Amino acid sequence: MTLLDGKAVAKKIQEELKEKIKNEPRKPILTVIMVESEKSGPSQIYVRNKIKAAEEVGIDVSVINIPKTVEEDDLIKFIGAYNERLYLTDGLIVQLPLPDHINEHKVLNSISPRLDVDGFHAQNAGLTLAGKDCMKPCTAYGIMRLLEAYNIDVTGKKVKIINRSMIVGKPLASLMLNKNATVTVLHSKSINIKKECRTADIIVTGVGIPNFIKEDYIKKGAIVIDVSINRVYDGFVYKICGDVDFENVAPKASYITPVPGGVGPMTVAMLMEQTFTCACQQQNLDPLTFLSQEEA
Repeated sequence: MTLLDGKAVAKKIQEELKEKIKNEPRKPILTVIMVESEKSGPSQIYVRNKIKAAEEVGIDVSVINIPKTVEEDDLIKFIGAYNERLYLTDGLIVQLPLPDHINEHKVLNSISPRLDVDGFHAQNAGLTLAGKDCMKPCTAYGIMRLLEAYNIDVTGKKVKIINRSMIVGKPLASLMLNKNATVTVLHSKSINIKKECRTADIIVTGVGIPNFIKEDYIKKGAIVIDVSINRVYDGFVYKICGDVDFENVAPKASYITPVPGGVGPMTVAMLMEQTFTCACQQQNLDPLTFLSQEEA
């Protein structure tokens, strides 16, 4: 069994990015809009991780805290001010979840695709589906880059994704299909998920249920990718775990992600990379051209 060490791969990506940013005319700017919510506890941890990573690579971060009483229209107008003044920021994200009275879909689609470093705008979702260059959802993109780092070719592989969200399941299915994988998306209404999983070459789970994927869910030699981060109380302290019964599944897998330290760091690394890409585009520079000129 080989551990898919997302933390190590993300560190390498961020170290390379740091060197590239040093030679930028200016630092990239990432703006994070944080709307207070009763469900935003874990989000504060995610935002701290993003700020830490940005500081390490040389990206300036501006966090804007907005009270939970904000009206949807007012939030969209606030985002619109950034869309109209692209010099204010290179990337803009609205941290999820939002309060119940705000439509997440409307808010995310109010962000200009040029600033959408999270890759959630419908235009970027369509371009991801079509296999075109665009801002991609960071978790899905991070999974693909993690597999690539370990030279895992998904061509012809049977991939079972247990998640159908716009953040993970749907974009990941598109990215896998564009790499010639055979993809099945499973969800809460799917029949006999265990039977489906046992035929998979690659299983990606994002259910949010601790120990959901047990040893008898996978075939010998399968690749197991755990997206979920669950907090479990063991009687003394809260521990972090994913959907996979890691202790019992790992010996049977060929590759497996740990939780934490697997997909999470890759998500953050992709956010940093896409913020850099947007910064280059804001300066009418193609990132690849810019980097090749720098290396020359």
